[in-house]
Amino acid sequence: MKAIILAGGFAKRMWPLTENRAKALLPIAGKPIIEHILKKFEHISAIHDLYVSTNKKFENDFKRRIARVKTTKNLSLIVEPHNREENKMGAIGGLKFFIDTCKIDDDLLVIAGDNLFEFDIDELLDFNTMTTDSVVALYDIADIETVRKRFGVAVVNEKGNIVAFEEKPAEPSSTLISTGIYVFKRADLQLIHAYLDEKMNPDAPGFFIKWLTAKRTVKGFIFTGYWFDIGSFKLYADANTTFKHEKKGRFSWHLKRHDVRWTLPQA
Repeated sequence: MKAIILAGGFAKRMWPLTENRAKALLPIAGKPIIEHILKKFEHISAIHDLYVSTNKKFENDFKRRIARVKTTKNLSLIVEPHNREENKMGAIGGLKFFIDTCKIDDDLLVIAGDNLFEFDIDELLDFNTMTTDSVVALYDIADIETVRKRFGVAVVNEKGNIVAFEEKPAEPSSTLISTGIYVFKRADLQLIHAYLDEKMNPDAPGFFIKWLTAKRTVKGFIFTGYWFDIGSFKLYADANTTFKHEKKGRFSWHLKRHDVRWTLPQA
């Protein structure tokens, strides 16, 4: 199995903070988001080849950062050939570019590069070995108003199968959300080409998951603990506060924690 961290977006909702810095390179408690993710792979024996995907604009920034990462993995940078929001490939388009460029013919763990999560990746991979289906990591936010128009929403049956999926619905059918973490089986990964050939949305992965669940069985892996999608200034500030407390041994977290005044921490 191989793994890729997707960091090819431009994060315009967080400009000016991310106008000249990739979101995955924003510091959380003194360390870039992507390094928090990369650290989780060090003890994962099932994955040797680890990739980071970005765009042409942030290529040099990632090269410098990756050169400083100490890892036992084969860590490679994949650079998508665009440098502006207007001509970006999108997450699914970027996956196709990666598959074609690196000739991927294997199962693939995909993680969005603005993700911070507590669970051990081994837990997801153990779950994955028990099924022949692709897997979406899901988190129960337990608040319908927080979910509304913000997240991909899944409905899972008693067998753990995702039986319905909507991308950022106005009327969510559950509070179980997709977290931007997936394990795609080799056969399903190849369906990305068919999906894009149908002129489907190349950006939000949730549209591909909805399309895929209509054709194949897809499992839901539900995890607990903390999870942050760094999609706003407030969530970025919350994540920094949480990780600073964790480093001091005072870890506690709740999605609806009090408002935190946002300031840019130093890398």
